[in-house]
Amino acid sequence: MEASPQDAEAMLRGGEMALRHRDPLNAARLFQQAIAAGATPAPWLPLALAHRALGDALAAEAAVDQALMLDTRDIRALIMKADLLVIRGREREAVGFYQAAGRAGRSAVSLPPGFASELWRAEGVEMRLQRKFEDALRSALAAGGFPPGKLSGEIETALDVLMGRARMTHGAGTGYVQEPTSFFYPGLPQRQYYERAEFDWMSALEAATDDIRAELEAVLADEALFAPYVIQAADQPANHHALMNDPNWSVFFLMKAGRPVAGQADRCPRTMAALAGAPLVHIRGHGPNIMFSLLRPGAHIPPHSGIVNTQLICHLPLIVPGDCALRVGADIRAWETGKALIFDDSIEHEAWNRSDGIRVVLLFEIWRPEIGAAERDALTLLFEAVEDYGKADAPAQA
Repeated sequence: MEASPQDAEAMLRGGEMALRHRDPLNAARLFQQAIAAGATPAPWLPLALAHRALGDALAAEAAVDQALMLDTRDIRALIMKADLLVIRGREREAVGFYQAAGRAGRSAVSLPPGFASELWRAEGVEMRLQRKFEDALRSALAAGGFPPGKLSGEIETALDVLMGRARMTHGAGTGYVQEPTSFFYPGLPQRQYYERAEFDWMSALEAATDDIRAELEAVLADEALFAPYVIQAADQPANHHALMNDPNWSVFFLMKAGRPVAGQADRCPRTMAALAGAPLVHIRGHGPNIMFSLLRPGAHIPPHSGIVNTQLICHLPLIVPGDCALRVGADIRAWETGKALIFDDSIEHEAWNRSDGIRVVLLFEIWRPEIGAAERDALTLLFEAVEDYGKADAPAQA
């Protein structure tokens, strides 16, 4: 017989009582039954508490993820998600959830009883994890030949910004400036676009446009190979990007986070060969990223900023219908087939395709020319240490 709303309510009350009486096994059973019966709101967070009390951190985290799908700003769920990530050894991701909980708490008009003490505890854990994180980064830099005395002022300032001890500074510039969401390297010029003639390797790449487009067209024969570019990562706070999981902005990766994508890079050998002279960002777990980026008819990528300001984004336009453009800062430029656009994506930018055809560019990143070889080496060590930190899962336990 199908459970009624009254049955679901009784299951909820029974589960809460079981939790109070330290009977998590029975509590978990009753909360699961209440969810199956359509209880509103679904008791995902109490179920997570029951699973955690049972010592099943993975089941607890799965329940917390469901709670956060219902409310991305649920302070208790954000803190519990962070705590569970710490148990798994995913400390860097945990910091993001502790910080999200702090932001939610600071913006709340009032906090229920007990929330303030939980936020204070979470802030203390976050600070401890941040100190541990910085120690790991400095150790990696020192092991790679960059001890504190040999770090440039720019790297030291970048570390201060990364750790929250300093803010991004932009000199006397006005208007649109670099606002990367994850890592800021100080002292770089505030340039929206760079010109093709500034890069001696660019002419060879542009000369290969027809070969690259031919490989693209072979891929486009099966457009299902393209996947949404913006996807929600499971171990990061909710991303509210307007194109989340939206195929209107789709990509076909040749290389992703520094690795060739099996079955995809080898379909485009002439494209890969054409990029041989470009100063690609080779950082383990970070880059290069090389992709065909597709905007479907009517697509609009809303204003946003990239994650770092140490690289530039290059577009080689391959299929360009009319009424398509890219705005970086205050400068709007239209794509032209075979003529590259190079821009700083840490400056606010957006793109649109108002035509009735698809727009496709070859997209990849290069080092900023202002950053010299020694600083690139230090940044590579730093970014790889960030990538490695806290990624090895610890055994799940309560």
